[in-house]
Amino acid sequence: MFTLFRLLVRLFAGLALLSLLALFAVYFFVSRSLPDYDGQREVAGISAPVEIVRNTHAVPHIFGEHDSDVFFGLGYAHAQDRFWQMQMSRRIAQGRLSEMFGARTLRSDELMRRLDIYTLSRDAVAAQDAPTQAALQAYADGVNAWLMQVNEGAQGRGAPEFFLFDAEMPLWQPADSIAILKLIAVQHNTQIAREVRRARLSLALNGTGLEAVLPDVMPTGERTGVAYEEMFPNLPSGSGPPRSEMPFLTLDNPALTRSASSIAAAPARATADGALLANSQHMLLSAPSAIYLARLELTTGGVIGATVPGLPVVISGRSPHLGWGMGAAFVDDSDLFIEALNPEAPTQYRTPDGWSEFESRGSIIRIKDADPVTLTLRWSENGPVLSGGLLELAGITPPGHVVTLASTALSRDDTSMTAAMRLMRAETMEEAIAAGELHVAPAQNLTLVTQDRIAQQTIGHMPRRSAEAQTRGRMPSPGWRSENRWLGPLPYTANPSFIAPESGIVAQTGNRLLERPYPLHVAHDWGDTQRIERLNHLVGARSVHTRDSLIEAQLDTVSPAARRLLPLVAANLWFSGDAAAEGTRAHTRQRALRLLADWNGEMNEHLPEPLIYAAWMSALQQRLIRDELGPLAESFTHIDPMFIERVFHDDDGGAAWCDIIQSSIRETCDDMALTALDDAVLRLSERFGPSLESWRWGDAHSARHDHPVLRDAALLRYVVNIRQSTSGGDHTLNLARQSGDPTDPFANVLGAVYRGVYDFADPESSVFITSTGQSGHPLSRHYDDLGDLWRRGEYIPMTLDPDLARAGTIGIISLVPQPR
Repeated sequence: MFTLFRLLVRLFAGLALLSLLALFAVYFFVSRSLPDYDGQREVAGISAPVEIVRNTHAVPHIFGEHDSDVFFGLGYAHAQDRFWQMQMSRRIAQGRLSEMFGARTLRSDELMRRLDIYTLSRDAVAAQDAPTQAALQAYADGVNAWLMQVNEGAQGRGAPEFFLFDAEMPLWQPADSIAILKLIAVQHNTQIAREVRRARLSLALNGTGLEAVLPDVMPTGERTGVAYEEMFPNLPSGSGPPRSEMPFLTLDNPALTRSASSIAAAPARATADGALLANSQHMLLSAPSAIYLARLELTTGGVIGATVPGLPVVISGRSPHLGWGMGAAFVDDSDLFIEALNPEAPTQYRTPDGWSEFESRGSIIRIKDADPVTLTLRWSENGPVLSGGLLELAGITPPGHVVTLASTALSRDDTSMTAAMRLMRAETMEEAIAAGELHVAPAQNLTLVTQDRIAQQTIGHMPRRSAEAQTRGRMPSPGWRSENRWLGPLPYTANPSFIAPESGIVAQTGNRLLERPYPLHVAHDWGDTQRIERLNHLVGARSVHTRDSLIEAQLDTVSPAARRLLPLVAANLWFSGDAAAEGTRAHTRQRALRLLADWNGEMNEHLPEPLIYAAWMSALQQRLIRDELGPLAESFTHIDPMFIERVFHDDDGGAAWCDIIQSSIRETCDDMALTALDDAVLRLSERFGPSLESWRWGDAHSARHDHPVLRDAALLRYVVNIRQSTSGGDHTLNLARQSGDPTDPFANVLGAVYRGVYDFADPESSVFITSTGQSGHPLSRHYDDLGDLWRRGEYIPMTLDPDLARAGTIGIISLVPQPR
């Protein structure tokens, strides 16, 4: 027995030793990919020495004698810190995810192949001006110089993820950067999903009640166009096949698309003699963040701000002359068309002039651990053909037809990269606005400030549509009818523009900017109808502003939707009925109503009221639409305040949504509100316990900065994912959008991944922050060091002073030309 015990002890000790050795080996190899921020490197591709000075927070300040060398340094720095992220973005754009991840990403690859993003990007390289082409090539050379050093120095394959996924790492090309910019345009797109959903609802409701559940933000009395079932009367009204998942793409959920907010104050509305600008970039939270901070010293002056790994430009930032902030404009820049196939020759489709042949070619998707799939890519005059398995298109496609997409993002002559490069170098307001004319997609609201002026200009192509178009871009329309087809882009002068407004303020949250009738409408669906009210209130409450007052607005967590909906929905519930017995459902309901009655609408992470409100309104909306829409109700994952308001105000008979069709009695809106509140409180009690007063919004509303690939990996997820209790909500200026996922509906999955505030009275007091850290390496201390500051609403200095950058440096890389 004693001998057996000794054997077991030795076996256990041996296993423990082997485990420790294995862990040490893993750590050793993974840590090899940690970038070294110090030292001198000889590289090919530069004409003079380049310095990459990283400050305390690992923000690179890049200095060189020539602009091309500076862009080389940016490519090098991006690759050092974020090469896995760059590789993923490139593969998504190329439609090559399945080579690494297998069949689960096939639909994502299929969509990108059918859109032909990478071919368009290669063609677009030649459309850029000479300085932009040079910058793209220099940037690519910088990325490739880092890759060469990784390979030659055995530096852990450049990123730890490459140990888990055996992926090719081709050299970076200029087309790769343009492909990432086009990918951003695709990810910005909300029109495709909205058109599909509106068509499906039109079929399900036979056109009745559609404007209540999907209200357009458009001029009063505007004609909405032909109903979908009128154009295609033989389509079934069923829900269609189940939705196919498209990992790494968010086109099927408009609620999770990118957005932004910007505020600019002219010197007349500022306490000091200089304009102010605050810009927030709202994107899906991830680890690392989608944004990377950098400073470039160009011949036109220093530029500092937000960059996207893979792009050689600062998308939001400042120079000594100019500050700028971007934000999604929600321009209606995409349309779906239904193309009729020739029953005698399926390779032909109907046009206004008769039958025409599709342009077509084959494309092979290689799939890990499976046979390759061959696609036949086809294009009509309107755009590429999308298969019915994508984006729920099968449910709205009549037999004998296919769906095509027209989108400004699919331009072969896309000069958006040149526009971004010229904007970064602009020294005057006029130069910046002129640069915007070259921007094609994605459409953006560009907010600008100089020392003494402010402006807001929508940039990006807006399609010219016929006044007689059947659906006015709101739903798919017959592609063979000439009145439905695009007529080219509108002139740049048609884009909304506000230069030096008399109010001294420009502000946008993705809201409607102006009221113009179709076809100059800009959009039917805007990104925001709520937050702009709060922003206008905060801006108007002060006659003059400071940097700190703009920061206060950026971080504001009061929900205007909550302030408006609760008095409306609970108008007859607040103090109705006698006090209920403790422990009953009625007593719990009364406790919840008392809490909400005293609440000011602040979505504070430490309070229970935001959680009760969010759960109540979500349950209420589902109860209102479930019986009419059936499975289609699942596509409404987020609260729509405009819909709830229309129902409870009984606008155009909206109160009919409160009556359950299948029941024999007629339910009132108060009945629905009470039942929904009981549902919400019951579900919350099951998760957080019976004490309502002890619930915390932050416990349910944790920010999920997830690694896009390893988020669900056993053990590794505890290393690569970042979780934080957060304030804010779907309709707060400090946007913190809920997931809408039934398994964790209140999790914060989309927020301000970048905040910047630029003060031209004292430019060196400008500040910025990102949501995680600079490094993409989970073992780096700079993987999440900015995240705690971000959560607390703090910022870091945004200086263009070289001495300040060097004063707190954590390392200086000197790149010197390789001897010939």
